[in-house]
Amino acid sequence: MKDNSSATTIIRAVIPSRSITGLWWGLLGVAAFSFTVPFTRVAVGGLSPLFIGSGRAVVAAILAASALALTRQRLPRGKQWARLAVVAAGIVVGFPLLTSFALTTAPASHGAVVIALLPAATATAAVLRGREHPPAAFWLVTAVGAVAAIGFALSQAGNPAQSGGFGQLNWADVLLLGAVVSAAIGYAEGGLLARELGAWQTVSWALVLALPLMAGLTALSVSQQPPSASPVQWAAFAYLGVVSMFFGFVAWYRGLAVGPMAKVSQVQLIQPVLSICWAGLLLGESLGWTTIVGGLAVIACAGIAVRVRLNPQPADQGR
Repeated sequence: MKDNSSATTIIRAVIPSRSITGLWWGLLGVAAFSFTVPFTRVAVGGLSPLFIGSGRAVVAAILAASALALTRQRLPRGKQWARLAVVAAGIVVGFPLLTSFALTTAPASHGAVVIALLPAATATAAVLRGREHPPAAFWLVTAVGAVAAIGFALSQAGNPAQSGGFGQLNWADVLLLGAVVSAAIGYAEGGLLARELGAWQTVSWALVLALPLMAGLTALSVSQQPPSASPVQWAAFAYLGVVSMFFGFVAWYRGLAVGPMAKVSQVQLIQPVLSICWAGLLLGESLGWTTIVGGLAVIACAGIAVRVRLNPQPADQGR
């Protein structure tokens, strides 16, 4: 009776692992970010890059301050303010301003090079800052994925009239490289700080901290060139402020906080694929067979890297 009793049946709760949860949050953030480069390209058609880079941060900071006040969040303490300054410098000031100026001349497909470089840069920053130690196989696949993503993005920017030619470095590429470094540092520090303050709280405090500077730059840009744009360009700017600068970061930092950070960061390898697809659909930029082949290669490498990190080789026992 005891052996056949239903009371002895062990029912295992089906609860997503912490790693899987972090991946889903990361994917949500990547989906939001994938429109950033195309919509920035749309916005610079009628608005100055300084206004876009600073103004979108002001919009996001207003949302962030409202959310912090309504939920009565406690103030950060001590060194957390200095760490928030690092986050703000990377993702609120550096990345938006540098990409906005770069995309005044570079097409959206070429700007996707930034996104292709970010996963490897973020993973490196995460290892240095967070002291994570992914297996060698993970780094190997990550390197292959980064090379595939960069080659894919560069192949879409091979028009000399648009970007200076395949493999050539111009001022826009220097700005994009600076944006990569800025974002990687901001992502890594923000991902760690989100474990202490919370995901949306971290990005919110960073936005509020940078508000005086970004408001001043916005006022400067308005005085130099009063904004005048079409409804579509204003809609693109609104997306950059509300989604790219706030809600997207809430999801992204949540994923990095759940972690592991080095693994979640690799989800961003699919972002250049999405960005270039949106550039083709929304902006009419040419898409060819290289988009399909390169996209599949990038997604495959990202998937393998995540799988390797999720299923590490067991350590030798008793040998």
